Amino acid sequence: MCGIAGFFSRTPVAAATADAMLLELARRGPDAAHQLRLDQHGQSAADDAIHNALLHARLSIIDPRPEADQPMRNDDGQLWICYNGEVYDWEKDKRELEQGGAVFHTHSDTEFILRAYEAWGIDGLLSRLRGMFAFAILDLRQGKVHLARDRMGEKPLLYSLRDGNLAFGSLVRAVLPFVPLAARQFSPAAIDAYLAHRYIPAPATVFENIQRLENGYCLEFDLSSRQLKKRRYWQPKAETGDWLPELDHAVAMRTVADRPLGVLLSGGIDSTLIASRLAGQGYQQFSTFTAAFPGSTLDESVDAADSAQRMGLSNIRIAMPDNLAADFSRIVADLDQPFADPSSFPTWYLAREVSKHVKVVLVGDGGDELLAGYKRMNKHLRTRWRRHIRLPLGIRTALSGKQGKLATEMAMDWRAAYSLRFSGLTPGQRRFLQGGRELEKLSYWRAPDDIGPEASDAVPGLQSLLAIDFANYLPDYILQKSDLCTMAHGLEGRAPLLDHRLYQHLLATSDAERYTTPAKLIFRRAMHPALPADFFQRKKRGFNPPLSGWLQTSLAERFAGLGQRLKRLTDGQLDAQAVDAFSQAYRQGEAALAEQVLQLLILDESLQQLDALRRALP
Repeated sequence: MCGIAGFFSRTPVAAATADAMLLELARRGPDAAHQLRLDQHGQSAADDAIHNALLHARLSIIDPRPEADQPMRNDDGQLWICYNGEVYDWEKDKRELEQGGAVFHTHSDTEFILRAYEAWGIDGLLSRLRGMFAFAILDLRQGKVHLARDRMGEKPLLYSLRDGNLAFGSLVRAVLPFVPLAARQFSPAAIDAYLAHRYIPAPATVFENIQRLENGYCLEFDLSSRQLKKRRYWQPKAETGDWLPELDHAVAMRTVADRPLGVLLSGGIDSTLIASRLAGQGYQQFSTFTAAFPGSTLDESVDAADSAQRMGLSNIRIAMPDNLAADFSRIVADLDQPFADPSSFPTWYLAREVSKHVKVVLVGDGGDELLAGYKRMNKHLRTRWRRHIRLPLGIRTALSGKQGKLATEMAMDWRAAYSLRFSGLTPGQRRFLQGGRELEKLSYWRAPDDIGPEASDAVPGLQSLLAIDFANYLPDYILQKSDLCTMAHGLEGRAPLLDHRLYQHLLATSDAERYTTPAKLIFRRAMHPALPADFFQRKKRGFNPPLSGWLQTSLAERFAGLGQRLKRLTDGQLDAQAVDAFSQAYRQGEAALAEQVLQLLILDESLQQLDALRRALP
């Protein structure tokens, strides 16, 4: 796990630009940092002749020796790789490569990816990779650069293409130094998208000239023609067979590490499932870690500790702080660009403390998207009767959200309206905050290109909703949060439930097995036998912080001047009086606006940081 960046330019790039890009990656890779600098001919470049660069900050998990540092080259120096992630179960393929004459100098998966590309090309490589990854391969033989992001979207990859010059990175902030000052403008559409969804859906970012590569996609850049091609390299296909052995294999392969490993355990089904399979395989030495919210009705730490004890695993409860004033700016910076999931804050604190004990954790991400575990799905399915019927109801510009949201939902296509089930500000609130101007889009979620025929659904329409979540909510919200909050502390998170082979085995199960009430009953036979009989009947609880208390205490001083700051930072897109009226309504008793107000405070802090950064960079 690491931070990566680089560029391929027609003209020389200042050494200070490469240094600034690498500096932004430092927290993701605290163990080593290296640069490859080449001229236009692919030769080592002096500081005033850098055309091409690969930059790497390393968190060493597998083969921590310096020999496994990156950027890494092949034997003749014509292939280079810069890679972030962890791939698993590659030993069989390694033996095949060795039988073909490949000589390995390390025990790292980085070298395996490089050798596999050398032998099988980009398509052969991608078809064999199992795990999470974002990488750049510079092929000087063919004059090509290949960039790819893993199937589920566990690892991020951002890029910028302008005037035939390409840059990439793990963070928006790592790509930004390459973008010329005059082109570092914020995107009004992205800011509206953030207001709509709490985050900025791919392929957009907060900057006009930086994009986010979608999960399961790859890029090919021709160093001669300067053309960039994007394509989707993976579509899930059902695989018949028992899913339980595949789950056990997915868990076991993710325990391979040369650094200490643990498990993030909540009181919920998914993380308990992972711990159950670990305990069942005899991995009793791993500690579990749980976030605790003392005095809160949302605290799951007692249940998690009980589950751990029943499974014979140790448990460490980590109390979340009551005051985040001292850490708010740092957390927002680690979230890279505007991102307003309230659970990011406890996730960041949990990762900070866990990283003092271990460097790798198994997590339960992905179960809800696999097995329709979200309540919003059933709520939206109840309106399936209208299909493509739209009612001519206008957007209501109001502070209160429910009536305005319902009117907007009925004016949208049924599938498109699903985005409103998980949204930040309603269209009416967005319009109010932006001075009453017409909205360009009601939703910025991507329409998935792999929705199957709804007629085959046991629950009509559910496959559509799952596909929409897999294209949007899972990669760009859940997994973005997990990556950014763990990597901010040099902690690697591994998600067995997102193993693509396991996913494809679950796709082959019947709808009656996958979609149950209560949810996820398919996992009953995989749970530890010592768990309580009513485990699946427990009420689902989110990973929610004491948000109201934070807004009234540690974040209260941030309301002063909020409207004017956001007006300036958005070049007038947000109306100062409307912003202040909105926040004042919350402070005067509109408690339902808490999460939306947090969105505005995060937007303010994030844009202030990015504005200062874009002006200060070389």
